[in-house]
Amino acid sequence: MAIALNVFQEQKDLKEKKRHNEGYRLVGNHSAVKICGYCKKSIKGEDVCYKNTFYGIESWRCIQMSPTFFCDHRCVFCWRDIDYVWPKWQGPIDNPNEIVDNAIKAHVELLQGFKGNPKSVEEKLKAMEKPLHFAISLTGEPTMYPRLPEMIDYIKEKGMTAFLVTNGTIPEMVEKLIDHQPTQLYISVYGTNKEMHQRTANPITKDAWERLQKSLSMMHKFNRNVMRLTLVRGFNFMDPEGYAKLAEKYNPMFIEAKGFAFVGHSQERLEVHNMPYHHEIMEFAKKIEENSSYKVIDSKAESKVALLVKEDFEGRKMNFGGL
Repeated sequence: MAIALNVFQEQKDLKEKKRHNEGYRLVGNHSAVKICGYCKKSIKGEDVCYKNTFYGIESWRCIQMSPTFFCDHRCVFCWRDIDYVWPKWQGPIDNPNEIVDNAIKAHVELLQGFKGNPKSVEEKLKAMEKPLHFAISLTGEPTMYPRLPEMIDYIKEKGMTAFLVTNGTIPEMVEKLIDHQPTQLYISVYGTNKEMHQRTANPITKDAWERLQKSLSMMHKFNRNVMRLTLVRGFNFMDPEGYAKLAEKYNPMFIEAKGFAFVGHSQERLEVHNMPYHHEIMEFAKKIEENSSYKVIDSKAESKVALLVKEDFEGRKMNFGGL
């Protein structure tokens, strides 16, 4: 047991050094912050994230973070380094309040260089000092963090939003979150059947598809929820009718159909031709629309993403900017 823990610690130390060089900043023992490219662009007035376009999230006030590096998937399209995966929690469990407070501190510190950038927009420089949004989607699987409900509660107590992205393989935590709801819950779907899901997500656990279905079955219990599709040509960019069927079965408020981006570590596993074009994503989204009660209401070409909404929820495209 001691030898296994030592090996784990050695791997952890090596990965931490590598991630620091890639722009990550460790928060406590197992959390991390990294400045999103759209956060940087927004401060300079160049562009905003699709979450800004769709939901009004102010990109220059958004913290991209995760409460853990651990993950039970090795998705082929992931832009992170997937060599460091662990199917079960290892090591200490940090206090959720400390994670949030230190993530805010680290995020603001990482942005200080923009004060000397002549392209920075003055009003956004001032606003960036007071973040409003947590995008809990940086790396790892956040539902593996045992104290996630407390962390979500604390973020909201501070008057901030919490956008949580999960692969849905820990339905026990998803169930706990029903009473500790994030501002918006995303559940990622990587295929229309088990074989497609296995091929794309490459999960460590054999019953990942079945566990995902259980999480999706609870989606309707969340006030704001999204079925998130990351589409990769040659893997899961097919069968729009199947995605429509899943949506009708589990009834999410929104569907985000997003094309894989050939960036980061994904370039070590895939080729540029695996990346769909935006017009192809729009055609795919239209086919989902034709086979379901959802309709396309928005898109962002730069991110290759389309937003569909359930007809029953039309008009719920809430603006969270500035709260």
